[in-house]
Amino acid sequence: MASNNLTFSPKTTVIIAVLSYSFCSGSLVLVNKLILHHLPYPSLVIAFQLISTLIFIQIAESFHCIDVDPVRWKYVKPYLAYTVAFSLGVYCNMKSLSLSHVETIIVFRALAPLLVSVLDALFLGREWPSLKSWGSLGIIALGAYGYAMTDAQFQAQGMSAYLWPTCYLFVISFEMAYGKKIITGVELHTKSGPVMYTNMLGWPPMLGFAYLGGEYGRLMEHLESRATHPAGIPVLPPAGLALLFLGCIVGTGIGYTGWWCRSKVSAASYTLIGVVNKCLTVLVNLLIWDQHAKPEGILCLSLCLLGGAMYDQAPMRKAGLKGHDDVVVVEAE
Repeated sequence: MASNNLTFSPKTTVIIAVLSYSFCSGSLVLVNKLILHHLPYPSLVIAFQLISTLIFIQIAESFHCIDVDPVRWKYVKPYLAYTVAFSLGVYCNMKSLSLSHVETIIVFRALAPLLVSVLDALFLGREWPSLKSWGSLGIIALGAYGYAMTDAQFQAQGMSAYLWPTCYLFVISFEMAYGKKIITGVELHTKSGPVMYTNMLGWPPMLGFAYLGGEYGRLMEHLESRATHPAGIPVLPPAGLALLFLGCIVGTGIGYTGWWCRSKVSAASYTLIGVVNKCLTVLVNLLIWDQHAKPEGILCLSLCLLGGAMYDQAPMRKAGLKGHDDVVVVEAE
């Protein structure tokens, strides 16, 4: 049959999963930064993207384009715990961004593979990282320490500037490890299942964050001010709405590619892939925005990313040392 021509080797499948997730992740960072320039309501934007993905899933299922797992409480419980961690991570990230540089958040995210590697070995059945991998993780830690020493905000505020980034580090590490646990332990039978459950449970907390952040009030003030202007002035900027639509498309893509990629690599490797994807955030920050770290700080950030590129994924214990020299190893099906 023709479908046999589209069959890829396991390693090629992993590479495609990683590249597709990386493309969607990097694109969404860029698109969301542009959206927030026109529509400064981050939680509402995220909630809209999550709901749009749910609408896409329901329409596609109604036209028999995709299969979707039914909603069952036994599936809701594990994904609810994941959603709580995801929501806390988003909140900590937002608080961090309000108090620290973008690069600060990225460096703390770069430290997450250290913790996730330990969780991988303790709870997810993997070997401990090799000496080379420990060395690469050490390079990441060294880069993060060097960054802290060059960060003027650290010198001015001390540890208070790093309270929320530290909370974000621990929450995101748990989220990465737990996400791997449920993708291998919860018996969903379709690719849309994890996407549907995470988006279904994820948008209500985002509306709550929007309330806590005063986004509803700011949006109403904007709409009321537009209502007093002469006719012909759009209520919301057309460029922002167009970007929001594009963000919904990319957000749906990252929902699918993210869980696909997570199913093919270890929790630590998935975390590292996310770190490397944040390179685009740094480039955008340097090229567009005027608030960024000193050159020494950027150099230390680059050291973190270099350490991530050197990391080798630890094999599953039952697989012995097979595939240990590969950066990405296919999971047992």
